[in-house]
Amino acid sequence: MSVDAGGHTRGGFARFAFAVALCLFTLVFAGLGIWQVERRSWKLDLIARVEARIHAAPSTAPGPDAWSGVGATADEYRRIALQGRYLDAPETLTMAVTGRGPGFWVMAPFRSDAGFTVLVNRGFVPEDRRGVDERRAAEPGETRVVGLLRLNEPGGGFLRNNDPATGRWYSRDVAAIAAARGLGAVAPYFVDADAAAEPGPLPRGGMTQVSFRNTHLVYALTWFCLALMSAGAAIFLIRRGSDEPSAS
Repeated sequence: MSVDAGGHTRGGFARFAFAVALCLFTLVFAGLGIWQVERRSWKLDLIARVEARIHAAPSTAPGPDAWSGVGATADEYRRIALQGRYLDAPETLTMAVTGRGPGFWVMAPFRSDAGFTVLVNRGFVPEDRRGVDERRAAEPGETRVVGLLRLNEPGGGFLRNNDPATGRWYSRDVAAIAAARGLGAVAPYFVDADAAAEPGPLPRGGMTQVSFRNTHLVYALTWFCLALMSAGAAIFLIRRGSDEPSAS
C-alpha cells in the first residue's frame, strides 16, 4: 500500500510541476504575442510616415549644421531638393539588384550652392551597359536635383566588403567613396534622384524600392495560439489531477 501511495505522490508532483511549467509558457507566449502586436503598430506607423514623406513636396537638403542629427526616424526617404552642379569627377558604380535585373547604381558627386558636397545616385544601369559612353552624362552647369534622402550604407553588401583599391563597391558607402575619390567632406547621406531628374534612358532614376516586411500579425497569432495550447494543456492536467482519488 505504501508503494502505491508513493507512486501516486510522485506522479501527482510531476503532473503539478508540468502544469506549472505550462502556465509559465502561457505567460511567455502571451507576452511575445503582445510584443508582436506592439511591433505591428510601430511598423504600420513607420510605413504611414514614410509614405507621407515620399509624396510630400521636397524640402531643402540638410546642410553641415544638421548632419549630426540626420537619422532614419526623421529623415530616411524624405524628399529633398538640391540646387548646384555635378562635379567634374569620376562616377562610382555600386552593385545593384533590381526588378530589371542586376546592374549598378551610378553615384556622382554634386556640389550644392549652399557649399557642401553630396553624392547623388543618378539611377540604374544594367551590367552590359556600365560604360561611360553607354549612359547619359551628368547635367552640365547649374541644375536642380530632387530625390529621396537615403542613409549611408557602410561596409558593403551582398555578403561582400567594399574594395576601393579595385573599384568594387557592393554598397553606397558615401564616406568610403568620398575618400577613394578624394572628394573631402561629404554629406552623411546620399540622394536617390527622381526619374524626372534623369530624363534619358540611362541611368534610370526613380527606381527606389520602398517596402517594409510586415509579418508581425502572423507572428502574434502564432504566439497567441501557442499560449492557448499551453493554457489548455495546463487546465487538462490540473483537472485530471483533481479527478483522481487520493491514496488512502
